[in-house]
Amino acid sequence: MNTQRILAHFQESADLKMKSAATLAQPISQAIELMFGALSNGNKILACGNGGSAADCQHFAAELVGRFERERFPLPAIALTCDTSILTAVGNDYSFREIFSKQVQAFGQAGDVLLAISTSGNSANVLAAVEAALEREMRIVAFTGKDGGALAKLLTDADVHINVPHARTARIQEVHLVAIHCICDGIDVALFGGDEE
Repeated sequence: MNTQRILAHFQESADLKMKSAATLAQPISQAIELMFGALSNGNKILACGNGGSAADCQHFAAELVGRFERERFPLPAIALTCDTSILTAVGNDYSFREIFSKQVQAFGQAGDVLLAISTSGNSANVLAAVEAALEREMRIVAFTGKDGGALAKLLTDADVHINVPHARTARIQEVHLVAIHCICDGIDVALFGGDEE
């Protein structure tokens, strides 16, 4: 019984990834162009999300500041999920809703990109961060699931929406991770051209 359940997880994940590939290739490509353009102009990428999505933000920032698959100079990306003193001070003194938006107001500048991850599309603190980013003339790359939630409605035509229309959070996050790796690879290719020799 356990083996069958495990195999079902793998099958569902693989099926969703293949189904998502065709619909997400274009918005992922747009996200690569948007992020590479920002980085090329001396701007940075800020990232926010909760729980597993917070871990995805940290993973993404680590790939840019360190490296993905090629040796290169560090790229400016900050996960807004990491500074426990900021998170707890803002959460305690203001509200949990403002833990990311305060950081966007502090660090974000026109031309920067906010990577906003919410599997439901309804995370209040992610929505507040997006609102703050738009006020600062930043662009948004939003990763969502299900129907995109309230986050989908905040985006402008200049932003990018990578939506995985599935009900299970775990499956949505698995597709988000592939999309993150595609973006990291795409940025490297934009910097250096085709496959590394």
